[in-house]
Amino acid sequence: MKLHRNLVFATIDSLHLIFNENKQADKVLKNTLKRDKRWGARDRAFIAETTYDIVRWKRLYAEIAEVREPFDRPNLFRLFTVWATLNGIAIPEWKQFEDTPTRRIKGKFDELSKIRKYRESIPDWLDELGQKELGKKWDKEIAALNQQADVVLRVNTLKTTVENLQNELADLEIETEILSGYPDALKLKERANVFTTDAFKNGLFEVQDASSQKVAEILDPKPGMHVIDACAGAGGKSLHIATMMENKGQLIAMDIYENKLNELKRRARRNDIFNIETRVIDSTKVIKKLIDKADKVLIDAPCSGLGVLRRNPDAKWKLRPEFLDNIRATQKELLDSYSRMVKPGGQLVYATCSILPSENELQVKDFLAREAGKDFTLLNEEKIMPSKSGFDGFYISLLQKKD
Repeated sequence: MKLHRNLVFATIDSLHLIFNENKQADKVLKNTLKRDKRWGARDRAFIAETTYDIVRWKRLYAEIAEVREPFDRPNLFRLFTVWATLNGIAIPEWKQFEDTPTRRIKGKFDELSKIRKYRESIPDWLDELGQKELGKKWDKEIAALNQQADVVLRVNTLKTTVENLQNELADLEIETEILSGYPDALKLKERANVFTTDAFKNGLFEVQDASSQKVAEILDPKPGMHVIDACAGAGGKSLHIATMMENKGQLIAMDIYENKLNELKRRARRNDIFNIETRVIDSTKVIKKLIDKADKVLIDAPCSGLGVLRRNPDAKWKLRPEFLDNIRATQKELLDSYSRMVKPGGQLVYATCSILPSENELQVKDFLAREAGKDFTLLNEEKIMPSKSGFDGFYISLLQKKD
């Protein structure tokens, strides 16, 4: 592979914003990729994948390159040099790459690969936490979370079928495969920009990881039901729930952020979904009005996001131990408050995209032991581990309220 100056410089600029200005990787890349209209799909893929790769392996590469944050421009080029050398790419004779110790890079990589926190490129505290909560399982889970995420689509069955969408995408030379055990899913065989297709613009699918698709399936909403998605965000799971309800009945999608609910409304219009009502949680009254009203309630709780590190590798550098303590307290409050919206005989799903027991089964266990959870029993729980599923890490539990 020959390195092109404008693509390498765009990558370095993106890394500067992510590492030194604490900007979100996906937003940075969205802007970077708009910079030059002449870039083709391959050029854009190079910038995006190289940037994500260096973000993912930041600690390992910085250790090999012997550089420390904040990274100045020469240091960012040193990180890039490590990436290129380890990927077998010849370093060009540019002044930015002078004095590159390529032989030493491979030797140091072999040496550091024996130590998990460097091999898997994670902060000390996160490595200790994973070990404490998951024991021997932590090794294979953190290794799986460092793989690049697949692109999975969820077919909008209100408008098409899995087979029809697969054929339509194949006509555009976008090859997909059907996933057994995931009735509405198609996995891309190779990464492609599916958002520019007419199929996407016409609402035939959403991009949604296979594990995330399990949440609505376990909630199992039926047409005509009264359902609440209490932490809807931009509504990926709300859209899936509404689709399963066949637009019949009422789905109330709630969130504390109005801008996210506005995005959900826009997506619902594209999907031809019209049984969703959005409500901003701006006071306790919003919840009080809905006590004992819903057949099904989903609490897709805010969490550490450790299960989705494959697609958000910069999260491991932005996460802090104190954030985890705060988020566990929030999860507890949400369970106590939002569970009241389940009517007698109704069901509650508590889900996170984390793999830590302290955010998952231990939260549910504590809830069932508290006054707030005394009317609920656990019907089943699913712990989706990335090393086994090949998809995001998720926890999903189904609870039944006494009639």
